[in-house]
Amino acid sequence: MAKRHMFRQFLTLLLCATSIFASDVNPDVLDACPGYKATNVKSGPNGISANLVLSGKACNVFGEDIAKLSLNVVYETADRIHVKISDPSASRYEVPESVLPRPDDQHPVAAQSANIQFNFTASPFGFSVYRTKTREVLFSTAGHPIIFEPQYLRLKTQLGKDANIYGLGEHSNPFRLPPDNTTLTLWSRDAYGIPSGTNLYGNHPIYFEHRVTGTHGVLFLNSNGMDIKLRTDTTVPTLEYNVIGGVLDFYFLAGSETDPTAVARQYAEIVGTPAEVPYWSFGLHQCRFGYRNFVDIANVISRYAAAEIPLETMWTDIDYMDRRRVFTVDPNYFPMERMRDIVDYLHSHNQRYVLMTDPAVAYLPAGGYAPYDHGKALDVWLKAPNGSESLGLVWPGVTVFPDWFHPDIQQYWSGEFQSFYNPQTGVDIDGAWIDMNEPSNFCIYPCADPFEQAVEMDFPPPRPNRPPDPNTPIFVNMTTLIRRNGEDDLLATPYSVQPTSRNSVALRRQDANDSLLNPPYAINNAQGALSSRTAFTNIRHANGLLEYDTHNLYGTMMSVATRNAMLARRPGKRTLVITRSTFPGAGAHVGKWLGDNFSDWEHYRNSIAGMLGFASVYQVPMVGSDICGYALNTTETLCARWAMLGAFYPFMRNHNIDNATSQEFYVWPSVTQAAKNGLDMRFRLLDYFYTAFHRAHTDGTPVLNPLFFKYPKDPNTFPIDLQFFFGDSILVSPVTEENATSVQIYLPNDIFYDFLTLSPVRGQARFINLTNVEFTQIPVHIKGGVVLPLRENSTMTTTQLRQTDFELVVAPDLDGNASGELYVDDGESITPPSSTSVSFNFKNGKLTVTGRFGFDVGVGVKRVRFLGVDKTPTKVVMDAKEIGKGDISYDGETKVLDVVVGAEKFDKAFSVEYH
Repeated sequence: MAKRHMFRQFLTLLLCATSIFASDVNPDVLDACPGYKATNVKSGPNGISANLVLSGKACNVFGEDIAKLSLNVVYETADRIHVKISDPSASRYEVPESVLPRPDDQHPVAAQSANIQFNFTASPFGFSVYRTKTREVLFSTAGHPIIFEPQYLRLKTQLGKDANIYGLGEHSNPFRLPPDNTTLTLWSRDAYGIPSGTNLYGNHPIYFEHRVTGTHGVLFLNSNGMDIKLRTDTTVPTLEYNVIGGVLDFYFLAGSETDPTAVARQYAEIVGTPAEVPYWSFGLHQCRFGYRNFVDIANVISRYAAAEIPLETMWTDIDYMDRRRVFTVDPNYFPMERMRDIVDYLHSHNQRYVLMTDPAVAYLPAGGYAPYDHGKALDVWLKAPNGSESLGLVWPGVTVFPDWFHPDIQQYWSGEFQSFYNPQTGVDIDGAWIDMNEPSNFCIYPCADPFEQAVEMDFPPPRPNRPPDPNTPIFVNMTTLIRRNGEDDLLATPYSVQPTSRNSVALRRQDANDSLLNPPYAINNAQGALSSRTAFTNIRHANGLLEYDTHNLYGTMMSVATRNAMLARRPGKRTLVITRSTFPGAGAHVGKWLGDNFSDWEHYRNSIAGMLGFASVYQVPMVGSDICGYALNTTETLCARWAMLGAFYPFMRNHNIDNATSQEFYVWPSVTQAAKNGLDMRFRLLDYFYTAFHRAHTDGTPVLNPLFFKYPKDPNTFPIDLQFFFGDSILVSPVTEENATSVQIYLPNDIFYDFLTLSPVRGQARFINLTNVEFTQIPVHIKGGVVLPLRENSTMTTTQLRQTDFELVVAPDLDGNASGELYVDDGESITPPSSTSVSFNFKNGKLTVTGRFGFDVGVGVKRVRFLGVDKTPTKVVMDAKEIGKGDISYDGETKVLDVVVGAEKFDKAFSVEYH
C-alpha cells in the first residue's frame, strides 16, 4: 500500500551514496580467481568436514580474500544435504535461529542411504550434488572458484540445458525464470507499481529446478543483500550468487523423480508448514485507500449487501488514523464510537473487520502519544550509531521504528494491540494488515533532516475541510443515497492527497568509507544505496546484530510479533495476518499480498506467476493481488475479468488507491455479475480448498499447482503461468487479453470436465482456443480422477455456507477411478477439539465414503453426481438399498448421472454405486 504515487517527483533524483566500486565485474575475471583447496578432510557416516585453504594469490576483488575456511556437510535426512562454508577464525553473521529455527538434524542419515550425494574435488575445491540412483548432477561448482571476502561471497553453479528454474525471491518475472541475462536482486524495498526486473518487497533465496527426470530444490539460507544472476557462459547456463555478507549456507533437496510437489514438502521441513487460517478468511475482502470517513465505510458495506454480493470482511487503510498515527482513530472522521458501531454491525451479520497497522511510530518526544511513550519507556526503538533514536519519515511525519530484536518488543507490540484493539473499549478487529515493513521510509537519502523533509512533503497529509456529522445515519437502505446538507453521496468524489514538495534536494553524501552504508560490491538495488528509502544499514540492534545483515528479516519479524499479538487477544483462535515483506518461514505465521500493483492487463497476468511463486514454492499460500489493480483507473472489462480470476486467489481482496476510480464490485453491472459468478464457484469449492490448506499445514503440499506439478513429463507445461490448478484438481484458465472473448488454453493428455456443465473434455496435449467466453465467465475445468466435496449452493457469508448441504461430484480419470478427501473442523481453533476427515474412493462404478467422523458437520450429502457415465444405469444402490427412480436422472449429452441421496449425514461411512 505504499502510495508511492505521492513521490513520483522524487523518482528522478540522483541517489548520492552509491558504491565506490563497480559491481559488474566480468565473470571471466572472477572465474580466474584461485579458489581454495580442501585439506584435513574427515569423512564420517553422516557427512564430511574439511578445511579450505586459499590455493593461490588472492584476487581481493571486493576486499581481502579470507585465507582459511571450514566446510561442513551433513546428510540431515534421506532427501536433504546441508552444506555450510564459513570462516572459522571470526564470528560472521548467520540468519538467527530465533527468526528461522533450523530443522532437527540430531539424527542424520548415513550417506549411502540418501537419495542425493555430495561429491567434491580437493584442488581446486569444487563440489557437486547428484542423484544417488541415476547419478544425474543437480548442482556443480566445477570451474567456478568460490570467493569468500568480508563483504562479498560468490558461488556459481552450472545449470542443465534449457533449465526450468522457479523461485528466487519476490519479483515480476515469468514464473519460469528467463535463463539468460537475468539478475534477481534480494533486498526488501517499497516497490510501488511492482516494476519488472527489480527487487520488490520480499526475499526468498530458494529455487526449484524441474527436468523431465525429476525436480529438486536449493535453498541458500542467507538474509544479506544479494544478486543472483542467471547467465549463459559460452554455451553453458549458470546460476551465480553474489552476496554482501554472511556465510555460504545451503540446503539441497532431492525432491522426486516423479512428483514435483515432493520438493515443496521437503522445503516445508526447513521453513515450516503454512499456518492454518480461519475458515472465514477465504471469503471476499474489500478495502480502499481513501475512504474518507466512517460513513464511507458503512456505505460500502451496505451497498455490497444491496447488490447481494457476498462480503465477508471490510478493511480500512490508514485513513482511519488520527494524523496517520498508528493505534489511533481520527476523532472527527472516524470517531471510536462509530467505528465500534461498524464492527458491531459486521459481527451481528457474521462479517469481519480488519485494520491497517504500520511499523513506523510517530516521533513525539514531548509526550502525550502513548504508543511512542510506551516504546520509549521500554527503549524498543531502532538506534543510530551514536545511540540516539534512528529517525525516518513515513505517513505521520518524523517517525521511529520498532527493533524486532529487542527483548521487550513483544511486550510492547502485544500491549498496543491489547489496548487499541480491545473488544470492550477499542476496535475489535478480526485480523491484521501490516504494511510498509521493509521498512519503508519516505525520507530522501541521506535523510540529513527528516523534520525539514516532513514540512516539504506536507506530512502528515491534511484532511478535507469539513468532517461528517457524527450523527449521520449509517447502514441505510441503499436505494436512497446518503446525503448531508444537500451534498451528493459521500462516495461520489474520492478524496485525494496531493503533497507539496520542492523540485530539487541538496543531498549530503554519507561517509564513503562506511562499508555498512556503501559496501564494495553494490547489489542492483532499484533504490540505489542500501539505506535509500529504508532504515539505515549501519544501525545496530539491541542484540548487537546489524541492520546491514538483518534488513531482509524486518517484515517477517514484524509478522511474527503481530501474529503473537493477535493470538494474545483471542487465545486459542486462529487469526489472519496479511503482510507485505517476507522471508523464508513467513508463511508459518502469516499470509501475503503482492503489493502496489497497477490496474492494467500486464499486472493482471503477472499476478498469476507471483501467486504461484508464493503458494507453490515459498510456502506462503495465503496470497493474492489487489483485485482490479491498486493504482491507476481500472476499466469495467478488466475489473470483471479480475473479479473472476481473484475468486481463485487464496486471499481474495479488492483494493485500490485514493485518487482512482471507485472499483467496488457493485459499481458496474457486469462486474457485479462477474463477481457473483466467481464467488459462486469459490464458495461451492471452499471446503475442498479448506481441505487443501489443512493438508498444506500438515505436510507442506501446495494449495496451488502450476501445470507441470501435475504433468511433470510434459515439456509444454513447463513455461505455462497463465493457467494453474486451484487446489489439486481445479484447472483455472482465465482470459488474459483486453476486450477478448476467447482464450487459448493448454489441456494435457488427460480427461477434464467443464466445471459448470460437467461435460467431459478430452485433452490432447495441445493448445485449444475457447471462444465466446463472456466478460462474466471464466473457464474452469475439473481434472479427471477426483471426487469433489462441493457445497450445493453458495451463500452471502461463510457462516451461512457451513450450514449448506454438500454434493459429491465424481470425476473419473481415464482408467475410470477417482479419489478425494474432505477435512472439516470448527474453522477457528488452533487446536480443534474435534474434526472430521473423510476419504472418497471410486472404482468400478462404486463410490465409497469412509473416514473419522469426530466433528459434527451439521449438514449432509444431498446428492452425488457421477461424471462421464456412458449410458443410463439399470439401477443405483446406496448401502445395498436401491434408490428410487424418482431420485435418479441421467443426461446423455453431458454424460452426468445425478443421484439424490437425501442429505446423508457425514457421521458414518456409506457407499453409492450404479450398475
